[in-house]
Amino acid sequence: MAEAFQFELVSPERLLVSEQVESVVIPGAEGEMTVMANHSPVMTTVNPGVVTVKTAAGATERFVVFGGFADILPTGCTLLAESAMLMADVEPGDIAKRIEKAREDAANAHDDHARTKAEQFLHQLTTLEGAVIPG
Repeated sequence: MAEAFQFELVSPERLLVSEQVESVVIPGAEGEMTVMANHSPVMTTVNPGVVTVKTAAGATERFVVFGGFADILPTGCTLLAESAMLMADVEPGDIAKRIEKAREDAANAHDDHARTKAEQFLHQLTTLEGAVIPG
């Protein structure tokens, strides 16, 4: 059995998770990363994606996050999400609305940098949609 550590997943609306866990898979800026007890200190931005939590009790919980950042220490991990919800609560229309808004942002971008950033976010959302919504 892996050593447990404290994990918290916080959105502006509420605290979704605050418990001892064995591991957390986070969609970090450089790709998915697995966090376990005694992880080296890291701070990373979080892309839209799925966070998979394996609790100390052995259960697996999945959450959808729409960006944010994670602060990882040897003793714990805090993920501050721009928006987050249980995967089971995700409505297909919610992701579709976010994709449409991202398309508008890309089309209305004032410069190349803003357009590139909006297009990257749009790509992340469409990838998330494929992972969350059954085809």
